[in-house]
Amino acid sequence: MNCIIIDDEATARAIIGQLCSNVASLNVLEEFPNAIQAIKYLNQNEVDLIFLDIHMPDFTGFDFIETLKNPPKIVLTTSDANFAIQAFEYDCIVDYLVKPITPERFQKAIQKAEAVKSVVKPKGDANKVETSSGNDLYVNIDRRLIKIDIPSIYLVEAKGDYIHVKTEDKNYTVHSTLKKIEEKLPDSLFLKVHRSYIINVDKIIDIEDNSVLIKKDVIPVSRSNRPELMKRLNLL
Repeated sequence: MNCIIIDDEATARAIIGQLCSNVASLNVLEEFPNAIQAIKYLNQNEVDLIFLDIHMPDFTGFDFIETLKNPPKIVLTTSDANFAIQAFEYDCIVDYLVKPITPERFQKAIQKAEAVKSVVKPKGDANKVETSSGNDLYVNIDRRLIKIDIPSIYLVEAKGDYIHVKTEDKNYTVHSTLKKIEEKLPDSLFLKVHRSYIINVDKIIDIEDNSVLIKKDVIPVSRSNRPELMKRLNLL
């Protein structure tokens, strides 16, 4: 597997590089001290696996993942164990390594990565709990399919294993992921502005710094998603 290493600490990159050199199936193409350089590289090159640090100046590992349209397999490397639950909300993340990384634990991560043939799930996945038809979205709540008018949705928020769908008339809590419902919402109306939020752009009341106001909800806008949001606005 062709891989790259992204970590702002030179020592950490060297350690991971050494661990990779002991695995015959791994080929380290490049190392990067920050996510920006890695993004530029990935715009012109394809890799099978990324070793990614979470805590980096200005641009976190999660911010980096949000910029990738078709992310490869990713193994997170961090000294902080507190983001493990959040990490596995992403289909592309195959393992979570806490520093210092032992050779045995590293080998297990590689075995997991090799076992995953693809991180892209087919759109016909039978486990999807939302189905859409025209301007309607059907959500499965307590074994009932409830129809929601898509234009009435102004906010979708991820909360652990659930998403909150907020509409003009009523709010719904659905056992699903933000990624699954994002696939069902029209790009012409909706935009993912943060790893935990999708907004209806037409419902924006105000924008200030790195947040938007929709109804009474103040929603954070990640640094990586702000340019796309600004493109979508009819600016004077």
